[in-house]
Amino acid sequence: MTIKRTLAMLPVLFGIGLGAGLGVSAPAAAQTKEVKIGLIAPMSGPWARQGDLMLKGANLAVDDINKQGGIKSLGGAKVKLLVFDAGDSVEKAKNAAQRMIAQEPDLVGATGAWLSSFTLSVTEVTERAELPVLTLSYSDQITSRGFKYVFQTSLGGGAQANQALPALVLLAESATGKKPTTVGIVQDNTASSVSFAKPMREGGLAKLGLKLVVDETFTPPLSDCTPLIQKVRSSRPDILLLLPTAISDDKMCMEKLHEFGLGRGRIPVISNGAHIAAPDMLKNANKELLEGLMTVVGNWSGKGQETIMKEFVAKTGEPWITQDSLSTYGDMWIFKEALEKAASADRRKVAEAIRAMDTHEGPAKYFPGGRVKFDEAGRRVDADLAIVQWQDGVPVLVYPTASALAKPIWPKN
Repeated sequence: MTIKRTLAMLPVLFGIGLGAGLGVSAPAAAQTKEVKIGLIAPMSGPWARQGDLMLKGANLAVDDINKQGGIKSLGGAKVKLLVFDAGDSVEKAKNAAQRMIAQEPDLVGATGAWLSSFTLSVTEVTERAELPVLTLSYSDQITSRGFKYVFQTSLGGGAQANQALPALVLLAESATGKKPTTVGIVQDNTASSVSFAKPMREGGLAKLGLKLVVDETFTPPLSDCTPLIQKVRSSRPDILLLLPTAISDDKMCMEKLHEFGLGRGRIPVISNGAHIAAPDMLKNANKELLEGLMTVVGNWSGKGQETIMKEFVAKTGEPWITQDSLSTYGDMWIFKEALEKAASADRRKVAEAIRAMDTHEGPAKYFPGGRVKFDEAGRRVDADLAIVQWQDGVPVLVYPTASALAKPIWPKN
């Protein structure tokens, strides 16, 4: 062997000798120090407030996980949250997903993207990258495409409508002594609203003996909702299903209902989604305007979650924890559970661990139904809906009964 070749071999020989002398294998020497999880949500535009609430829930979970020792099966690796702005359009959300995949090849998973239309676009990108994504978005299309790396923690919009409407009709009948016979729908054209209203139009209303007397769809954001509410005033439905997705549209419609003499229970209003129960609604509309308004959501805090409710308020300064924060908090704990089981930061192994998960403990306590198990399509098994009602200036859980913090009140006017 020449002197030149011997010198060239020294780093290799020294490395082998050092590893053998310390009794450390190459994989152990390269122990994972942190695992990266993405949050892709609107951080700008009309849905930025929801993205902010998701971020607060995710940050709180990451802090709690890391304070409790991180991912123990990975030697205490810390969780690191990376945030990507989905913006205010489907195209921007898709571009954000592409940047996320390109810039962070070692991501183990992601949660997002709040608006179902965004989630549908984002998951087209993440599915090709085999990146597991947890989402609270409602659209039934999300888990109807044969994807293997998308996991929907909320009950789908269609199932929410099918389960909620009979309960609401019964509530109305028991409170007023008569069964409602007419209903109005005012909705935007985003995917979650479309998914919620679709089964009603396709036989759900008729099955319950309800006649659709107002049926209006708009593209958000609204510049003026007067024509929409004028049609509601003309038809006077027994129940109004008000289905925007932006807080600004919620506020505008509620104010116009009040202006036309239809607010405060004269026409019972049911919405869908947590935006209308966000703290910002109370900042922009007085509590009398919101009193009695109900919304059907995929998640909300209730009995048994007092600790996280108090911790969230204390650490974020928010007046209460919403679906957006609670679900994202729970998502982080699902990833933590999957990482522990996988004992690997390989995203495919993490996805396998999520598919194999079936627990009523740990992350399950943060979701209605109390179970984390996903079927082959990625839908959470035994997922339940939640119904929230504004009562005395606070949105409180009134259904499911077992975890409700108050009894529902149906306006009698």
